[in-house]
Amino acid sequence: MIEERLQTNGKTPSKEFKSIPPGSVVGILGGGQLGRMLAIAARRMGYRVHAYEPSPDCPAGQICDQEANAPYTDTTALEEFAKGVDVLSFEFENIPKEAIDTVSTIRPVRPRGEVLHICQNREREKLFLRAHGFPCAPFRVVHSVESLTLAVNELGTPSVLKTADFGYDGKGQIKIESGANLAEVWQSFCSPRGVLEAWIPFQAELSVVCARGSDGQTKPFPPSENIHRNHILDLSIVPARLAPEALTEATRLASAITTALDVVGLLAVEFFLDPDGRLLVNELAPRPHNSGHFTFDACATSQFEQQLRAVCGLPLGSPELLKPVVMLNLLGDLWKNGDPDWTSVLSDPMAKLHLYGKSEARPGRKMGHICLMADSTADALKRIEAIRSSLS
Repeated sequence: MIEERLQTNGKTPSKEFKSIPPGSVVGILGGGQLGRMLAIAARRMGYRVHAYEPSPDCPAGQICDQEANAPYTDTTALEEFAKGVDVLSFEFENIPKEAIDTVSTIRPVRPRGEVLHICQNREREKLFLRAHGFPCAPFRVVHSVESLTLAVNELGTPSVLKTADFGYDGKGQIKIESGANLAEVWQSFCSPRGVLEAWIPFQAELSVVCARGSDGQTKPFPPSENIHRNHILDLSIVPARLAPEALTEATRLASAITTALDVVGLLAVEFFLDPDGRLLVNELAPRPHNSGHFTFDACATSQFEQQLRAVCGLPLGSPELLKPVVMLNLLGDLWKNGDPDWTSVLSDPMAKLHLYGKSEARPGRKMGHICLMADSTADALKRIEAIRSSLS
């Protein structure tokens, strides 16, 4: 193991922070596509990478030096994994807090476990945002049909009931319309606690991925305009086709929230832009984000390299956008008749194909993405839609 060294680079970190230089071993909790792309960035910079994932032959494990397969409840396996690395990070939120607590006694985990604990639960996340004065949709915490009834009376309809835990891509959500039978809604909810949010008639969705280093410096990436289909991200468009004032405010808020959470690593902040031009924070994710995949090809530093730099205590890179870009998600639906023919993608010299190495394609499952760069957003959109048509 390479001994950790204290790095200040002439700056005074808010807390003692050990740098993890190239040649060290980075451990990733989670084996999905985000971990895969983090591993690619780390391998390029000379790090060794180990992945911990319950399922074998995971996308990250295909890139890593070692892949450990065991449940997140296996304390012995977690301890052995942590002893074999110099620093740990994670690539998705649904890791039990107890697992983070176990490995953090052996090696540093960045972002810290408390950040994950807040962001993996909508109740804690919303309460954090409200306590720090960050704008979000009006909400109430509910735990029974009685509290749900009171919350609906206060917030009105339509409104959205969301599970406190384990919700993503629209899962764990119920839209409540006027006249709904709330007893039946609560019975079908199948969760002991939830968050009821007022319905926001937004004009656009956008997100900002923000990096924060060990010295407290934040470097946000350009805001991404996001278009969803069936609650799953379909397109990310950068530069976003939104008012400059909204983009500036989104960047400011993302940096402020990242600092308030004391993140060392990445934080993705998703926003609604309401019809009056006000931004409301929708969700937080303390990791690389699907809407930030454009950075892999179109920015001076990708979100994955930036995550690596931050968690290893290295200076952050430039998030500068080099060229307008549109990212298209590739879902398992494309594989309904077998492997797609990628000729139309690769025929465009500015299209970049990223496949995640997943063994089974299912409808709605993220199997890969395409980034297409052009001289203008309009041209990138036109060409990506032509590629979509050829694949469908």
